[in-house]
Amino acid sequence: MPEHHRDDILSRRWFLTATAGAAGAAIASAASAETLADVPERGPGADLGAHSERSRFARIDRIPESTPGKRNIDPSDAINSKTPHQKLVGNITPTDLHYERSHSGVPDIDPAQHRLLIHGMVGKPLVFSVDDLKRMPSITRVAFIECTGNGWENWKKADPDLTVQNTHGLVSTNEWTGVPLKYLIDLVAKNADSNWMLAEGGDGAGVDRSIPLTDEIVNEAFVAYGQNGEPLRPAHGFPMRLLMPGFEGNLNIKWLRRLKFGNAPWMTRWETARYTQLLANGKARQFQLRMETNSVITQPSGMMQIQPGYNRISGFAWSGHGKIAKVEISTDGAKRWTEAELSQPVLSKAQVRFQMDWVWDGKPTTIVSRSTDEKGNVQPDRKSFIAAMGTNALFHYNAQQTWSIDETGRVRNVLA
Repeated sequence: MPEHHRDDILSRRWFLTATAGAAGAAIASAASAETLADVPERGPGADLGAHSERSRFARIDRIPESTPGKRNIDPSDAINSKTPHQKLVGNITPTDLHYERSHSGVPDIDPAQHRLLIHGMVGKPLVFSVDDLKRMPSITRVAFIECTGNGWENWKKADPDLTVQNTHGLVSTNEWTGVPLKYLIDLVAKNADSNWMLAEGGDGAGVDRSIPLTDEIVNEAFVAYGQNGEPLRPAHGFPMRLLMPGFEGNLNIKWLRRLKFGNAPWMTRWETARYTQLLANGKARQFQLRMETNSVITQPSGMMQIQPGYNRISGFAWSGHGKIAKVEISTDGAKRWTEAELSQPVLSKAQVRFQMDWVWDGKPTTIVSRSTDEKGNVQPDRKSFIAAMGTNALFHYNAQQTWSIDETGRVRNVLA
């Protein structure tokens, strides 16, 4: 092993040992005054139930929202509901807290009556029931889904009184189970000249999108019927949905009922009037389908309060290009960067947690993270992002998220 590699490894081991020691000492010092004297006695608890509820002391809710800045509204007026990332741990989002985006409410679908039609440029058009799909070979994969509007709160201005739920609550990661698209393509004998697919949902809005049949999509997409070990929840597409790892949420068609193969995009309303990017030069970018490399610090984050001394910085990162290779954190306004620790396993196109010890000196500062994926894509700072995209757009915002901390320890949302 080259000398400089050995030195790097030894230096990193020393850093981790020293950091762990400092963190352990800080935690032990804070806990040393605690005793079990006032802990309630043990005794019988509640009866077993049909399913488990959260503790009454753990209040975790999503936030209904309509457009940027219009939050905590009546659910009947909401177009999405955001995940409370500041209250979660680990890599997987609880099923009932996975963000929701619906264009016409959630349909009540009887799985016994639901069907999936696959037709178009195929040799053998077929119609499948939910039970048909469940009899086919299946895969299970952890993957994030992200709405293209995630981060839109900070595109033009920064409301200081936002939580990370407000700014980044439109991305979630679940474990999904279903039938590979490639398997279904073989069953219907897709024409070799077909390089586009139309996916149609069963909601009142009639959401349908044109999807290019690249090798990546053919090999990774699947029709899902399972979510975190159970049937899909209605809000997430029950009884079946299209799963497109790494691609924008609107392509992951819920309540899937039709796949049509062709040799050109269908130019539906959802890819002409909607889900296009108006650029600074007045032109619109169409079919910007992949979600880019991203990250955000969730602890500490907007509207929190911290104290001087030891703090643990934590957050998550994700990329539609593949695995996250590293996450760096700056605690001095992006002047210096320190590589954070990634929580294993690091999976392709899935959120991964990062963390780092930090001793705050009590002086005003800003904290920010930036991620790099395995293909070398680096999350841009806001200045670079705006220079490339302008401020006319609304979707695919992945600029670095900055939190300010004042002398009292108040954490607020700012633009860097």
